[in-house]
Amino acid sequence: MSKSDDKTAEQDETNQTNQAWGGRFNEPVDAFVARFTASVNFDQRLAQQDIQGSVAHAKMLTQAGVLSADELDLICNGLQEIDSEIASGSFAWSVALEDVHMNIEAALTDRIGIVGKKLHTGRSRNDQVATDIRLWLRDQIDSIQPLFTNLQQGMIELAAAEVATIMPGFTHLQTAQPVTFGHHLLAWNEMLERDFGRLLDCRKRLNQSPLGAAALAGTTYPINRMFTATEMNFDKPTENSLDSVSDRDFAIEFCAFASLLMTHMSRMSEELVLWTSAQFQFINLPDRFCTGSSIMPQKKNPDVPELVRGKTGRVTGHLIALLTLMKSQPLAYNKDNQEDKEPLFDAVDTVVDCLRAFGDMIPAIQTNRDSMYEAARKGFSTATDLADYLVRQGIPFRDSHEIVGKSVAYGVEQNKDLSEMSLKELQQFSGQIGEDVFEVLTLEGSVAARNHIGGTAPDQVRAAADRALELLKARS
Repeated sequence: MSKSDDKTAEQDETNQTNQAWGGRFNEPVDAFVARFTASVNFDQRLAQQDIQGSVAHAKMLTQAGVLSADELDLICNGLQEIDSEIASGSFAWSVALEDVHMNIEAALTDRIGIVGKKLHTGRSRNDQVATDIRLWLRDQIDSIQPLFTNLQQGMIELAAAEVATIMPGFTHLQTAQPVTFGHHLLAWNEMLERDFGRLLDCRKRLNQSPLGAAALAGTTYPINRMFTATEMNFDKPTENSLDSVSDRDFAIEFCAFASLLMTHMSRMSEELVLWTSAQFQFINLPDRFCTGSSIMPQKKNPDVPELVRGKTGRVTGHLIALLTLMKSQPLAYNKDNQEDKEPLFDAVDTVVDCLRAFGDMIPAIQTNRDSMYEAARKGFSTATDLADYLVRQGIPFRDSHEIVGKSVAYGVEQNKDLSEMSLKELQQFSGQIGEDVFEVLTLEGSVAARNHIGGTAPDQVRAAADRALELLKARS
């Protein structure tokens, strides 16, 4: 068949459709325009939620006397058959029918006749799609929550096993003070815990039903919006019909949550990439999370964290896309909103994949404790401990700071860490330094001295890990 024949067949199919709204038009939509404006290729992901909303709407119409009990049975049975066909992959989707809603409605009418056309009474595709997206996103949030818990549990349990593993803590990526690996992992967990809270906040705010707002002004039929909201497990109906059909805050809020989560996971990924390098050698990742090089046989590349780091820009882009999409829209619904789904769908898919990858990878980290310890011994990481020691001897902190700075300069010159200097060498900078100074210059003494809530002392890290695990248990 030639290209012109294909175009003719495509136009013939278009000529036979648009019965849901075509009465006002004198000519069919151009085949290209029909394709350009159709969304069924991606919004068919909403099919299960569309059917769920339709069943709730049909039950409400029956309660209101718009449908009979027999008509309700026909509609529900027909929708159940369609749902089964979609699940099995045998349902025939048509671009000419534009979207998931019209595809399902047309299939229902083909099965049960004119009763299928009654289903749309008292609603519009505007409130229908707004309802579908909320139902879909709520389902996705519920499926994301256990992925969070799995990742956090693996992370916390690894932290509990590494409460006394000393490593350098960094600022400006320069050695600052010694910390423990367990303490560092629990810092990651704090990021995730905030992200989890944002996810729950998003779910709470989206859990209102827009169904019944119709096109933009509500409907003249005696509908019961509380009934349909309850049927779909929403907390309540939305308050304003104009806002109900045009609001996409919940999608933007999810993408904002996703962007922050991915930013946190990107920061973690950056550290994982650094730590696996030959320059750090702090950790090893099992081979199953890495790949090799096609030219350099010695390479073991940390592809999983690198890819998570890269996908962060993708998700942040979706947030910007949705904010830009909404920024100039007047009330109420506009066709622009067809562009809300693909960024949201991809943001959800990306978050799910990254949480799953990290959930498998983090507990499998193999720690090189000796490398971490040796790195912490370099860079004068206990310099602040020496300053604090001098303050306890009665020297003002600013003077102590200067004394320690001079001793560090001497150490750089002599290629000696503070803990490697003799008492005589240290006393040339202050006569108030005594033999007990070496208790604070050791790495173990340094981390143990930070013995308060939030500190890096092993006992505090162990207690923090226990509290974090208790929080996870409280979720279930």
